Amino acid sequence: MKKLWIVGAAVVAASSAYAATNTANVAQAATSLVAVIAAPATPAAKPAATVKLAADGLPVDAIRKTGPFGVVQQPSYASNFKTEDLLVPSWGTGAIPQSGAPDVVGAFRFICMPGQVLKDDPIVFPGQPGKSHAHQFFGNTGANAYSDYGKLRFSGDSTCNNKLNRSAYWVPAMLNGKGKVVRPDYVSIYYKRIPESSPACQIEGKACVDMPRGLRFVFGYNMGTGKSENNFYFNCDGPTATPGHYPDLVTAAKFCPVGNRIGAVIQAPSCWNGRQLNSGDHRSHMAFPSYGWDGILKCPATHPYIVPTFTLGAWYTVDEDLDTSGEWSEGKSTWTLASDSMPGMATQRPGTTFHADWIGAWDDKVLAMWTANCINKLLNCSGGDLGNGLQLKMRDDFTWNATPRLVDMPK
Repeated sequence: MKKLWIVGAAVVAASSAYAATNTANVAQAATSLVAVIAAPATPAAKPAATVKLAADGLPVDAIRKTGPFGVVQQPSYASNFKTEDLLVPSWGTGAIPQSGAPDVVGAFRFICMPGQVLKDDPIVFPGQPGKSHAHQFFGNTGANAYSDYGKLRFSGDSTCNNKLNRSAYWVPAMLNGKGKVVRPDYVSIYYKRIPESSPACQIEGKACVDMPRGLRFVFGYNMGTGKSENNFYFNCDGPTATPGHYPDLVTAAKFCPVGNRIGAVIQAPSCWNGRQLNSGDHRSHMAFPSYGWDGILKCPATHPYIVPTFTLGAWYTVDEDLDTSGEWSEGKSTWTLASDSMPGMATQRPGTTFHADWIGAWDDKVLAMWTANCINKLLNCSGGDLGNGLQLKMRDDFTWNATPRLVDMPK
């Protein structure tokens, strides 16, 4: 096994067999393994409180692997509570979910309730509370401008089943045009990836790997460049809804009468460069696969590691404040995202600036469970089912309707 010692942070990343790329007709590849172990501290190491971190979250003086199969991640931390207390027999019986075949990806799904609304962004404006546009958070209940991987792992509950998933997810807050924030009734999360044993891994990239500890990124509309990754859409669900893939809130609202739910759905990138947990623009260490001239889906050569990606869907009950005419002009009172109208930029058509941010902070044991079973065994897991007879215990206060649904804008 090749090993990489990360000094100062007491982290070592090691990778053994390479493994996997993508699509159907290639010989079986060796599986990819990633190990992280602690390096002994040296007498010259700085105290932890004064260590300067680079954009990838590791110390600026850390030794980094530059070879083609080097990967990095933050150290493994044991949770500060009993993991087993928040696991229950799946569906009350310990049943194992069915195979996802003929689909080629394993799936792990769960539902989150909405959490705090803050003008914070711990990725783009770390340590600067109130600096960003308003965000709707879910996942870790303690997430704020000061959050990083270590803080998330050891504090906060979670609106996603329970605190075995202390990851933080956030999207621009939905505004109703009358000074209130519309909170989603619920948020669906759907992780997926081809199994690490699939020959497809070695076509799409170099290796299918587990989600690296400490990974974080922003995806969707880029507030800095004004460009979009075209990885989101709006939908409608309900008794009088017309479902579809609509490009913005204005279009979707025309097909989503009062009493239905409108959904903002976005896909995270799946290709990782293997070297950075973050980057200067919080995006370039990740990439999306694309189809080449041969019709085969591939990651860019610069981002050869395939991680479990996720689709996020936030669903909001439609009321009379959403203009359902399908027409829009600047100044019209209707629903908008907090990011659609920002100081120093032209007001955008409602919904076109949709984006999302994420900092992973799963309990290591549980992350390993759903990866090994739901993903790598090609199972169709839902409701927090871990694919091994266990399931994430749901919050006692879970509801399918936001309570309260409307809240004041944060100051």
